[in-house]
Amino acid sequence: MEGTVDQQRAVIRQDDASRRAGLRQMRTVATGLLVVMAVIYVLTHGRDGIWGYVNAGAEAGMIGAIADWFAVVALFRHPLGLPIPHTALVRRRKDDLGASLEQFVTDNFLTPQVLRDRLLDAQVVHRVGEWLREPEHAERVVSEAAPFLRRAVERLDEDEIRTFVDDVVLPRVREEPLSPVAGHLLERVVEDGSHRGLVDLFARELHAWLALHQDQVETIVRSRAPAWAPTWVNDQVTRRVYTEVLRWARDVKDDPEHTVRHALDAYLAELGRDLQEDERTRERFESLKERVLDHPQVSATGVALGETLRTSVLDALDDPQGALRTRMSTGLAALGRQLVDDERLQARLDAWVADTVVSLVQRYGPELTSVISGTIARWDAREASDKIELHVGRDLQFIRLNGTVVGALVGLVIHAVSQLL
Repeated sequence: MEGTVDQQRAVIRQDDASRRAGLRQMRTVATGLLVVMAVIYVLTHGRDGIWGYVNAGAEAGMIGAIADWFAVVALFRHPLGLPIPHTALVRRRKDDLGASLEQFVTDNFLTPQVLRDRLLDAQVVHRVGEWLREPEHAERVVSEAAPFLRRAVERLDEDEIRTFVDDVVLPRVREEPLSPVAGHLLERVVEDGSHRGLVDLFARELHAWLALHQDQVETIVRSRAPAWAPTWVNDQVTRRVYTEVLRWARDVKDDPEHTVRHALDAYLAELGRDLQEDERTRERFESLKERVLDHPQVSATGVALGETLRTSVLDALDDPQGALRTRMSTGLAALGRQLVDDERLQARLDAWVADTVVSLVQRYGPELTSVISGTIARWDAREASDKIELHVGRDLQFIRLNGTVVGALVGLVIHAVSQLL
């Protein structure tokens, strides 16, 4: 950053040196032309004929040159150091000049209609889309943004995550009724059949557990057998129960249309409706939510999940070829194509950008333009005058040149008319 600032300062100094050299050169030319007129006037003084015309032109040229020299110098300083009234205008009226410039910018450049028209004519959204849809440009945006995203994620330490979970997430979850949301979500899950994969997994795991834990199942069943029954009867019944339970679990696992699966679908659908419509079910669900949120492990689990997510995001941002950055680049390129192809989207976004900029300018415009008058007010009067002269002084020297030439021509005309009269 410091190197960039030093480079900018060096460029500014170089530009100022170039302007100063140009100003000095034009001053020399304008002054040289005045000297030429003076020499011609001296050499032709008192002579008649054609030399009289030359003398009159040289005399008028000197007058024009001196008058315009006075006018140009009077803008920035007192001519010859004399405190002549209405001279050194820039030094004396510096603050007024800044206020006038501020008002000029406000009235002519920061009006809502001007800003809106220029932004709509610029087609900002279309240009952004054209640039962004190129894959290398999208990758460049992600590459430039990744370090900033990483620093932002790194700032989220464990204490901040805990504060966020305890002070923001859990109070909001506790405050908001979740039963309608859970019911609607469950209803949609059942309609789409999204839960069937989880049911398949549960059925497979249940069958596998029963197949591997025959002794434990038989022990549980035998513990429920009547004490008065003979042991061999209890063993037969226990083995029979285990065999039927295992067969039932296998049927549920293998048959997608098993009655248990249909019964589970019906129960989940009914539960989804009850969570939205049945007051008793909703109260029970909210009571369960409160009991879960009161458990101290909930906060610790939320912090652990947040820390895990944070670590995963940091690792993904560090990998240029990783899934996260690749997905971000692909998404940006797709967004760019959509911005180019969808004219309705372009129009909406262009209007939104224009409205946003106009709103910001209307709100903060006076603060922005006040920088002009504030900056000029802080300048030293002499420094301000020198800066302005450095930027426009070279062009002002042409006034002196034009005054010399025009004065000489006018002098010739006046002398000719005098001779005719």
